[in-house]
Amino acid sequence: MSEVGHTRRWVLGAGLMLTGGLAGCGSDADSPTPVDALQPLLDEALTLAIAYDRAILSLPDLATRLSPLAADHRAHAAELATLIGRTTPTSASASSPASAMSAGATADEVIAAFQTAEQSAAKNAVAACRATTALRAGTVGSIAACRATHVEALR
Repeated sequence: MSEVGHTRRWVLGAGLMLTGGLAGCGSDADSPTPVDALQPLLDEALTLAIAYDRAILSLPDLATRLSPLAADHRAHAAELATLIGRTTPTSASASSPASAMSAGATADEVIAAFQTAEQSAAKNAVAACRATTALRAGTVGSIAACRATHVEALR
């Protein structure tokens, strides 16, 4: 017991309660913004759009084939940003099919890399559709279906 009649256990418990209570007291600027479950899908859409744009710049002969796919991913990013309640960012991560390809990649290599990326993106969208709320499932399911058609369009 301490001089004022409190046991060590009481003092430790009070300290823990005080620390826990203060953890919630802070400005919103101190606490990180929670990441929405659809954010990875949004990031992936932006990454793919940018990758297509880069591929089109390096291989202009593919523009007719790849431009609609890039446009789809930009539209998906805008829809997802709306669902999440954020503005559509203009950049994405550096990891993309285009950054994984060498500067001298052939058109066939570029198409193969995009097929793989779109297959993965379609799987990610299906998983997100299953995990999201009923309110969001229609939009996410539509994105999953579109990504699946991209795989076929690249064959």
